[in-house]
Amino acid sequence: MPHRIIFIHQNAPGQFKHLLAYCAANSQCEVVVIGEKQRLKANFPKALPNVQFHVYEITEISREQVPVELWTTTQSMRRGRAVALCLQNVRDSGFRPDVIYGHPGWGEMLHVKDVFPDARIVNYCEFYFNREGQDLSFDPEFQLEAVDSYRVRTDNMAQLVSLIDADASICPTHWQRSRYPTLLRDRMTVVHDGVDPTVVKPDPSATVRLSDGLVLDRSRPVITYVSRNLEPYRGFHVFMRALPEILRRLPTAHVLIVGGDDVSYGRQLAGGMSYRELMLKQLGAQIEAQRVHFLGRIPYAQYLRVLQVSRVHVYLTYPFVLSWSVLDAMATGAVVIGSDTAPVREVIDDQVNGLLVDFFSHAALAEKVCQASLKFDQFLELRERSVATIRDNFNLASCISRQLDVLFPSSDLLRQQLATA
Repeated sequence: MPHRIIFIHQNAPGQFKHLLAYCAANSQCEVVVIGEKQRLKANFPKALPNVQFHVYEITEISREQVPVELWTTTQSMRRGRAVALCLQNVRDSGFRPDVIYGHPGWGEMLHVKDVFPDARIVNYCEFYFNREGQDLSFDPEFQLEAVDSYRVRTDNMAQLVSLIDADASICPTHWQRSRYPTLLRDRMTVVHDGVDPTVVKPDPSATVRLSDGLVLDRSRPVITYVSRNLEPYRGFHVFMRALPEILRRLPTAHVLIVGGDDVSYGRQLAGGMSYRELMLKQLGAQIEAQRVHFLGRIPYAQYLRVLQVSRVHVYLTYPFVLSWSVLDAMATGAVVIGSDTAPVREVIDDQVNGLLVDFFSHAALAEKVCQASLKFDQFLELRERSVATIRDNFNLASCISRQLDVLFPSSDLLRQQLATA
């Protein structure tokens, strides 16, 4: 009998990218993917073998129609209902899943047990909101209003209902698991999404050609910064304030900045200004345009080359979800300088496989970037340990195998095939 699984994610494949691809390519699997209509079409321009795609839609409503403290919960309820209707269509087609694996953060997992009461329900637990020890009020420069702190309780409501109904959950890191209520952690297994060491690896021959024709490689000082969007949650403002000193002390260095101008997390600036525009306005001529290159959002292959030519990669984050980019940068052999915040300390041991710096100190960041760049060859052992950390602890094959242990605990057929692949 085939292993039947439904993946649910508004922005599918999202964190299920590697696992979904493995299941889709496995003849022992039948896969259904459910996502939001417009995003699913953008993310899956071509069909995958053994995969059925189903989409849901929710109509836009004005924020003025809902009390601010209930906006997230209301949207989650509406999304959960839309997914339930989509699941009914899947059921009516005759598909009966063994497992449903989805992200509960947006309400999509609210009613899966109502439609498929006999299926094994597994949640991908990315983040649980808390008033203390996390992103809320971490950065005094971008302090949230008091009403936002009250939303912490209500923003968790849909996720809590989904977790209570679930059979198991997967958290990508130990710190993220520690943010959830103690009574729920026993059913949570820590397994990262995984990094493929056959793809994400050092490449001494890698080059990046910029729009002005300049070609960069690791023979010269290249400093990199990557974020989905350039914003305070990922320390963009701190990084930018460190650049004038970095550029002064490293006169031949080039800086590659990857990321968009939207806001993924936190608050948008008034007047529609982006954080990139704000920082460039504040720093003015201190930022040499000919050496600081904003690449925007770029294709994956180009992103990987950016990391492979990087001597020093900077990763700053609030106490929040750990980004894939920091692991990718470690795997490609750059000297990674991370913020001394809890999510980063889980993967970077200071002076062992990377360097840590006070999130708020742009002066300390500039000093460490310059040291690492000027003494790059002296960091060879640290860089090798960085690569080994990802290879040993985040290896994609091992991560997929452990995810399958949670999803299909009574069957080892899929894991046997993975071991022989």
